[in-house]
Amino acid sequence: MLKYISRSVWILSLVSLFTDMASEMLYPIMPIYLKTIGFSIVLIGVLEGFAEALAGLSKSYFGKLSDNSGKRTPFVQFGYGLSAISKPMMALFIFPMWIFFARTIDRFGKGIRTGARDAILSDEATPETKGKIFGFHRAMDTLGAVLGPVIALVYLYYYPQEYKTLFYMAFLPGLIAVLVSFLLKDKRNSKPIAIKKVSFFSFLNYWKLSPYEYKKTVIGLLVFAAFNSSDIFLLLKAKQMGLNDTYVIGIYIFYNLVYAVVSLPIGILADKVGLKKMFIFGLTLFAVVYFGMAFTENKYFIILFFFLYGVYAAATEGISKAWISNISDKKDTATAIGTYSGFQSISALIASSLAGLIWYQFGASATFITTGIATVLVIIYFSFFMKDKIIKNETFR
Repeated sequence: MLKYISRSVWILSLVSLFTDMASEMLYPIMPIYLKTIGFSIVLIGVLEGFAEALAGLSKSYFGKLSDNSGKRTPFVQFGYGLSAISKPMMALFIFPMWIFFARTIDRFGKGIRTGARDAILSDEATPETKGKIFGFHRAMDTLGAVLGPVIALVYLYYYPQEYKTLFYMAFLPGLIAVLVSFLLKDKRNSKPIAIKKVSFFSFLNYWKLSPYEYKKTVIGLLVFAAFNSSDIFLLLKAKQMGLNDTYVIGIYIFYNLVYAVVSLPIGILADKVGLKKMFIFGLTLFAVVYFGMAFTENKYFIILFFFLYGVYAAATEGISKAWISNISDKKDTATAIGTYSGFQSISALIASSLAGLIWYQFGASATFITTGIATVLVIIYFSFFMKDKIIKNETFR
């Protein structure tokens, strides 16, 4: 199984592991921390939506720059570097504009690195091993998302509500990730193409030229993204049900552990049954979780729903990128994934902001029911209007 995993994939996977360790030390306590410094539920939604929007828009721009230059590693290294320094920044001051700035730096780093990183992963795979490669990377990435909250949980057990120190602690694994990224090397046969000025909104240009199958797929993905709000709202729902900080962080660790354990097996299975079928399976689980969260008040059901949510994440996150890389030309891989991310970022801004407003006006149940209904419609779209397809003129290693 591991014969498919090249040196570059191992390095990228380790970098993602340490970066997620840093990020996920903070993520489960982020909504709690933000509320303690005066952020409302609406402002939290706007913050998360804006941060993700910037990340997505920059993915397209820097993905295009990476394709044009024929270089991948500088974008990977600089992007992970920005994310590392953003962690302690959030603890320096508690002013809302500073928090917005620090969170934006983190997501901007993600935008710089993602297209180039995913292009490297795609280059290290064939159409028959895309699920395995992206699944392995996702498994390692999510393992970091298990270790990070564990560290946070142990720390908060001894120092309850001392959130600020965690932000400084998160800098260390982030720094390790940056150092490991310098082991990456671009391929010698990587050559720049005819370079033209790249607009920050270059994803709009690629959309016009992209394959028809790519457009159909991305439209479905974006409709789902427009209703798929930040995971923070799931954590806030758990908190609203009376769970303490330890339980909330613990359930988030459990979710990420499930995500990490099943990502590679699901990637292998997706290569056999088809990426589209696996993605639909993931959406089905997502709908079950959101309808369930809308109606349950049972703390034990929360465990079941976060288990299913972990399987959903494994069946969609890496799978969607593998799917997109199969329906776009190899020379445009970073641009294709970046373009999807650019549109997705706009959808993410809508999703988190809308979720915050619906929650504020009508309550948590209305937020989850709305998302569940939208997901069912997307499942119908993919089931009856889409086919698995691979771009014929693409050449693979």
